[in-house]
Amino acid sequence: MAFPRRKFLKLAAGIAALPAAARVARAQSWPSRVVRLVVGFPAGGGNDAVARIVANRLSEIWGQQVIVENKGGAGGNLAFETVARAAPDGYTMLMGFPGLVTNRFLYSSINFDPIADFAAVSLIGTYGNLLVVPNTSSIRTFPDFLNQAKANPGKVTFASPGIGTSPHLAGELLKHKAQIDITHVPYRGVAAGGMSDLIAGRIDSMFNTTGSLLQAARAGQVRGIAVTSAERIPTASEFPTIAESGVAGFDVTGWYALLVTARTPDDIVRRMNADMATLLGEPAIRSRFDPLGVSVRASSPEAFAALMRSEFELWGLLIEAANIKGE
Repeated sequence: MAFPRRKFLKLAAGIAALPAAARVARAQSWPSRVVRLVVGFPAGGGNDAVARIVANRLSEIWGQQVIVENKGGAGGNLAFETVARAAPDGYTMLMGFPGLVTNRFLYSSINFDPIADFAAVSLIGTYGNLLVVPNTSSIRTFPDFLNQAKANPGKVTFASPGIGTSPHLAGELLKHKAQIDITHVPYRGVAAGGMSDLIAGRIDSMFNTTGSLLQAARAGQVRGIAVTSAERIPTASEFPTIAESGVAGFDVTGWYALLVTARTPDDIVRRMNADMATLLGEPAIRSRFDPLGVSVRASSPEAFAALMRSEFELWGLLIEAANIKGE
């Protein structure tokens, strides 16, 4: 007996819809347990602060706890490897930062591929790094800093939260563009002695994220003299840029982003992306990023993946030219 054509088409359409229905059901049922957000630095810095804002709000949106797991060390590689090796089920997320890209050039052997082992979810925001000096320093402006560095080659020190971090690379780019010789002193995050050494005058200056230094500068603990971004930070416009203060074209803009393990189902990635767009669009949440000097900026997964690829081109040549090696 011939199968009625109308009935056949209806049945075929129903079968074709099954995978899409299954994906929708999976995205709706996820998450059903605790989600980890892995951070590559100890608690207390800008990366950690951003992660906790995101984790707290996602916990409310998802109705499941999102816990921040700090895995500092090796320039973020411990955190990157943790997420790269996690099950691709959406229950392990990464708080991404530029080290995810630059570490490929810094370390002779890394156990992850920054492109193949991760799936982009969304950009969270961008930030400049802040250059600060002790309150007791004779340096009061960025031109003062340049003059002192030129008069004392190799003697002016600058701290950063670690080799290959965005603040460290800001210092290296400054050395290249301003043709000065300043000496890098790496720490393992802002809370690992760097701030106390700076305040005590044991180091001459520090580059670090606005999230780590902005409030300390505003509270008068240290003296902020310039930011590394191309333009002044809207929520911290009292600090001039390095570009406007004597080094034309200087621009080091860092970023925070959310990523997951590669091969995480696309429907879960899209659910995360949509919820991040909701979160980052809320005025109450956006205002929490202001004290960190972070310009909130959501993105599609595709747009953030493209940003990562552009970062490879920007930093690869500088790292190789400066012969920077990870610890």
